[in-house]
Amino acid sequence: MTKQNLTRASRELFRRAPDERFDTLDALLAHCRREKDESSDSWHPPAALAPEPMPDGRLGLRPGESGPFALNDWSFGQLCGLSRVSKETVNRLTPATAAQVFRETLPGGTKPLQLLTRGDRIRSVHGTVYTRLHNADLVGMLKDYATDFQPPQTGMNGGTGLYCGEQDLFCFLIDPAGWAEIDGQAFAPGFFVWNSEVGKRSVGVQTFWFQQVCANHIVWDAVEVIDFARKHTANVGDALGEIRRHVESLVGKRDERRDGFLRVMKKAMEQTLGTDAEAVMKELAKHGLTRGLAKQAVEMVAGGRFTVFALVDALTRLAQRAEYAGDRTTLDVQAAAVLALAA
Repeated sequence: MTKQNLTRASRELFRRAPDERFDTLDALLAHCRREKDESSDSWHPPAALAPEPMPDGRLGLRPGESGPFALNDWSFGQLCGLSRVSKETVNRLTPATAAQVFRETLPGGTKPLQLLTRGDRIRSVHGTVYTRLHNADLVGMLKDYATDFQPPQTGMNGGTGLYCGEQDLFCFLIDPAGWAEIDGQAFAPGFFVWNSEVGKRSVGVQTFWFQQVCANHIVWDAVEVIDFARKHTANVGDALGEIRRHVESLVGKRDERRDGFLRVMKKAMEQTLGTDAEAVMKELAKHGLTRGLAKQAVEMVAGGRFTVFALVDALTRLAQRAEYAGDRTTLDVQAAAVLALAA
């Protein structure tokens, strides 16, 4: 079983401003729906786009008879890309000079450009090959199909794992009650989902089973890591169904494993390894425990009822006391072998 440490959520934790954080999926969904409702698409031939200085000293863009609309950093960069001019160079020019540069360099032809606006601001500028998938549709799907999942503990800088900014969205969700056994070790399910309404990144999902999430939102010892991503082209709407299937598969596997884990634990609480300490120590020795460790484990069992569960619990506590990581790992392996007797 190969384990990975996943750092995607940690990178998001440290790059997100406080106003991009959301405490709950409900709050994030409300924000995304409001953003969707207040935004609109319009199509314009390049010749109908008139760059011009705005009264506040910024560069604006007037599409046809409407506007002008201000450009944010992202849409300004997209306009520079379409015009094949350096963003850094244009930023050094006066708005009047920058407007003249764009008037001379914007692409010609009849293929329209797609403008996404909200209020008096242009959120994005795209050509004909781009197809939008709204954040609200993605988060709404998560609300319907990931009902037991929630953000991890708050990160060390206040980051929540749920983010939506001017350029993109990112969600980190786990099921804190979904612990199950995989190869004798405990794992819980989780996933990342991401999207951009303005073309900053693909839409995608990464599902996994993990053992720990730290305050930096690094996911430690992840297994069964599955990735899916798609560009925002003509069939991007199909990605929503594909992501839903990945989440449903994770939920189904969680339920299957959790039920199996509960059956094993119930049996472990009932099955004994012997009626007296000497017999139990001999049984533990078959699984690699030294007589000294076996004796300590037996002595830690209250009431003298040597169930598999009680002995595994004793071995786990002994592992936590071990000074060296190697010794802790060995005891964890031996505890897993004992628990397997109840499988």
